[in-house]
Amino acid sequence: MRLRCAASTFYMLGRMRNLEYSEVMSAVAPRAAVDALREVLKGGFDPATDPHRQKVALPHGEMHLLPSALDGAVGVKVLGIQPAGSTVDVPLVQGSYLLMGGETLTPEVVMDAAALTEVRTPAVAVAGVLDRLRASSEPLDCVIVGAGVQGRAHARTVEDVLEGVREVSVTFISRSEPADLPYPWVESGSAAADEVLGKAGLVVVATSAGEPVVVDRQLRPDATVLAVGAHTVDTRELHEDVLRGAQVIVEDVGAARREAGDVAIAVEKGALAWDDVVTMAEVVRGEVALDPARRVVFKTVGMPWEDLAVARVVGAGGIAGCDT
Repeated sequence: MRLRCAASTFYMLGRMRNLEYSEVMSAVAPRAAVDALREVLKGGFDPATDPHRQKVALPHGEMHLLPSALDGAVGVKVLGIQPAGSTVDVPLVQGSYLLMGGETLTPEVVMDAAALTEVRTPAVAVAGVLDRLRASSEPLDCVIVGAGVQGRAHARTVEDVLEGVREVSVTFISRSEPADLPYPWVESGSAAADEVLGKAGLVVVATSAGEPVVVDRQLRPDATVLAVGAHTVDTRELHEDVLRGAQVIVEDVGAARREAGDVAIAVEKGALAWDDVVTMAEVVRGEVALDPARRVVFKTVGMPWEDLAVARVVGAGGIAGCDT
């Protein structure tokens, strides 16, 4: 494996670095983050062995711990999450990521967790369907539902990995138009929204919704759908009919059973069976082929190994050394 732990580099330098938001964002290109994730899976890592997300109740809110270990490195993301209805004037989620040497366990790099998540989440979603997206040279219409941080990060990632492969046109859908959005925009629930969704080969759903915001009738039968917003077993962004008859991908079936409401609710309603769900690793390794004529739905919830895979690249200054 060419990408070795950034932590060992900093250990030799005898110092620990603290990377703020802007430093994390400038340290790694979206394409490098995608490549790093795919290399981990192609190297044989089994996401089912990854430690579970730990949730610790606090007097005011929750703490989430996401530890993991990969070749040459260990790390943990620590998040503080404000309770519902909090009046404290701070972000809902704050935190840091600690990257450590795999053998020394010496703390080497601390980085802003919000920035790491902003890079990691779209990298995971795109990594799972990268071969499908690159299989054609035809122009790609991409529609992103949700114009927040993650929606924009997905736009950057899709554009980066497809640069030189195919032309990408991105349109955003949200309830109100952000003043600083550098892409075409249409309003949620409008006829224009239905029109752009019906033409899209790639649909990214990155919202805070707990109930479906995308339904089957809006989508092409061969669309690729990336659902990244909901992350509890009782919330979802997609109606179950979106998954009916589709090839459904998850990072890990166990994690999906615990956290992926889009999939769990579809199974509960009879639109899908758990036995029909395939994993990201199977797709990336070529063990499962994706049918270009069928809809593909990739539901992600975020796992600790993914943070560590991208953190290693960030810690190394963005020198991924990864090729798909």
